[in-house]
Amino acid sequence: MLPAKFVLIIVAAIMGTVATAQSKQPNIIFLLADDLGYGDIGCYGQEKIETPNINQLAKEGLRCTQFYSASPVCAPARTSFLTGLHAGHTPIRGNKGFSPEGQTPLPDTTVTFAMLLQQKGYKTAAFGKWGLGFVGTSGEPAKKGITEFYGYNCQTLAHNYYPDHLWHNATKIDFINNPETHQLYAADDIHSKALAYLKQQRQQPFFLFLPYTLPHGDLSVPHDSLYKYYVLKFAEAPLPQPANYKTKEGKWFEPYPHAAFAAMVARLDKFVGDINKVLKQNNLEDNTIFIFTSDNGPHKEDGGDPIFFNSTGGYRGIKRDVYEGGIKAPFIAKWKGHIKTNSESNFTFALYDMFPTFLELSKIKNTALVDGISIKPTMLGKPQAPHKYLYWELGEAGSKQAIRVDNWKAIKLKVNTNSTVPIALYNLLLDPFEQNNIATKHPAIAKRLDSMLQIAHVPNKDWPLLKNEF
Repeated sequence: MLPAKFVLIIVAAIMGTVATAQSKQPNIIFLLADDLGYGDIGCYGQEKIETPNINQLAKEGLRCTQFYSASPVCAPARTSFLTGLHAGHTPIRGNKGFSPEGQTPLPDTTVTFAMLLQQKGYKTAAFGKWGLGFVGTSGEPAKKGITEFYGYNCQTLAHNYYPDHLWHNATKIDFINNPETHQLYAADDIHSKALAYLKQQRQQPFFLFLPYTLPHGDLSVPHDSLYKYYVLKFAEAPLPQPANYKTKEGKWFEPYPHAAFAAMVARLDKFVGDINKVLKQNNLEDNTIFIFTSDNGPHKEDGGDPIFFNSTGGYRGIKRDVYEGGIKAPFIAKWKGHIKTNSESNFTFALYDMFPTFLELSKIKNTALVDGISIKPTMLGKPQAPHKYLYWELGEAGSKQAIRVDNWKAIKLKVNTNSTVPIALYNLLLDPFEQNNIATKHPAIAKRLDSMLQIAHVPNKDWPLLKNEF
């Protein structure tokens, strides 16, 4: 038996190690899939596509059933994520193009949580699709808290999985003739760069943002064994090649769209497995929060078929809709030793909650005015006060608004026609698929939520919701 003094020394050393580990700022990996529906993965009900790695991530962590993106389209969702503001307050509220490449840039005055993490010693990186400012503008990654960037600057160009160029920070990386030869599949290239970055991380805390493009259209994937597996599984009749199809334009013709989409989701699943494996092998798992989610509902362009796959899980609407199917998304969070394994939460929250959540988890005081709330208690299995409301809007695609208060959800469509457009009201507890408009049965509730819709929207001359805004 060891002398008492040695036992005390050993215990003190162990306790010191534990205390040090608990006081360390956690690493954060945030994988934002593109146009992946709530029901596109197995642990959320998908029956046609196999996603064992994402399912395993859920078993090792927390699966949330009432998580929402901040917008039914790409750029506003990403803006809300980085700024902590809902769509009625964000500087970017649509997908407007910007010359010579990319989308409307985030303003100089915009502060992202990545900038605050960076200021407190975090290494920051993003691999995937940016879409918030071209190189040299106020919204480029380097000016918004991202030290290392690789991928597409422009979300429009990200439709092409065999691009002629990508960006490494401010350097354009050309891939001559790639749209014709299909030698480099961008999703694979971006993921390999992200893995290489992850393998290099050791002591310093890091934030790794992975806005991956899968399974966004155009449907395009290498015709490997994974693809062939789904071609055989679905046995779909091949589509005839269009007479005006030209490979030199870089447009990918896909004869088996169902197999292609399934293979894209399965490839994304493989990527999740790769990341989880690196975390385990490099002893990063204990101090790394790994979150998987999506930026909006599923698409039906370029061969997408959300009906065939039940991509929304039965919820109404798809991408560009403010119905549940357009904004509801899967959300899985793993943090070994902190988040309970194989757990589930029905707490209602949104993408813009990540701003205060990441700052609190990183022990950084948040002084910014944001719409988000920290969901740290929910992640750790503790109760917390609900949001007062969640809000969405989209000036594009007909001009739409939506708000959720408790289980009540109100929607206004074609808001740009006039300010007195009728409101639709749904009780999501009784009618989660938004089939029964009960505004006339509950006029007082409808009126209250209508007033809240008007208050939540702050006019923005670049994205007017109403024609008479400016």
